[in-house]
Amino acid sequence: MKKIGILIGVLVLILALVAVVSAEGSSANDDKTLIVGFDAEFPPYGFKADNGSYTGFDLELAEEVCKRNGWTFKAQPIDWDAKDSELSSGTIDCIWNGFSITDERKDKYTWSKPYIDNKQVIVVKSDAGINSLADLKDKQVETQKDSSALSALKGDNKTIADTFKGLVEIADYNTAFNDLASGACDAVAMDYNTAKYQVKQHGESTYKILGENITSEDYGIGFKLGNNDLKDKVQSTLDEMQKDGTIAKIAEKYADYGVPESLISDAK
Repeated sequence: MKKIGILIGVLVLILALVAVVSAEGSSANDDKTLIVGFDAEFPPYGFKADNGSYTGFDLELAEEVCKRNGWTFKAQPIDWDAKDSELSSGTIDCIWNGFSITDERKDKYTWSKPYIDNKQVIVVKSDAGINSLADLKDKQVETQKDSSALSALKGDNKTIADTFKGLVEIADYNTAFNDLASGACDAVAMDYNTAKYQVKQHGESTYKILGENITSEDYGIGFKLGNNDLKDKVQSTLDEMQKDGTIAKIAEKYADYGVPESLISDAK
């Protein structure tokens, strides 16, 4: 009888331990932290606000996704050049920061659906007599180093750049606009969201965005290759947010950057 009692006691203990482990596993799942890797100097998608906190269109989307799933949201600024190692090591769960879905990146990540159509455009002075890409022949054009606009003008759209007097790489777009104002350059190539904001800041009557685009690219969320479970959960939540108007509502906060008109309303 004593042996039977001992066996029953051991069995009860084992069942209790299993219950504890299961509860802890469930709790760990419920308490998931989504760590979003981003460049803290890339408005309107991710940047540091005046109060020192991190914000931006992408970060607000991510925070709402976490809220709806009962997750903890963590915005993790990263060295953009180290983004791949951060993702592969698990330091971050995704790259969510105006991340372009380029041909060379397509097979390196598990991607969400594209949600932003990011056009590369040209900004000129309104009275410069430049109204099309063809009018840039023999003109001095500036763009930011390592930018999507530079990649486009050195890649698929090199034939356009070959007509320029020169294509100069500069450190930032504030410098480019100073050069445009002084006449040191005739045009600036940049992404639409940045152009929209810069034109608003420097004077909508003084500068304009040409109607012709250099090129266009899609933004998506990059997850570690093969991490379909997390991607699917985030994507289904974003789909809900699109249907109930939450994404459009958040985008309106960044209207100065042209985010609302850049949204991809129908998933590709």
